[in-house]
Amino acid sequence: MIRILENLFPDIYVPSVYELPLEELRKKGIRGLVFDIDNTIAPYDVADADEQLVELFKILKEKGFRLCILSNNNKKRVRRFNQKLRALAVHKAGKPGTKKLRKAMKKMGTDAATTAIVGDQIFTDMWCGHRAGLLCVMTAPICERDQFATWIKRGLERQLMKLYFYRHKQPN
Repeated sequence: MIRILENLFPDIYVPSVYELPLEELRKKGIRGLVFDIDNTIAPYDVADADEQLVELFKILKEKGFRLCILSNNNKKRVRRFNQKLRALAVHKAGKPGTKKLRKAMKKMGTDAATTAIVGDQIFTDMWCGHRAGLLCVMTAPICERDQFATWIKRGLERQLMKLYFYRHKQPN
């Protein structure tokens, strides 16, 4: 059972995308970063990227990272949100499926060994990333507001993350 759960757990946990361990990622050979939108880089009900996020994406690009936003949301939402970010943008991604993620990596010129996925949910983002063989970075959700379907999953997700944190506080 624990082995199955490992596919849901992140490889790295950070409180926010502004605390990504960029040097650690670079040392691991990561050149591409794939971001979820809703509650990872913006609340689900915010239409446009704010200036802080635009600046983060600019810095990441300057550091040589290739960037993609990969969302299960619709085309209109993803296009509008990406206007200021100017990253590769993929809508209706079908996470935890990996088909569109693999296409995005190909467009970025990266592969599973050189790409990390960054998201706030274990049942979509982390599972998708592990299924594709990526390094998985989880963030805390930006806010408490969620779409109804996501809100339903959060209770189980919180319980599983307690197990994750318990296991990662134990001495090796």
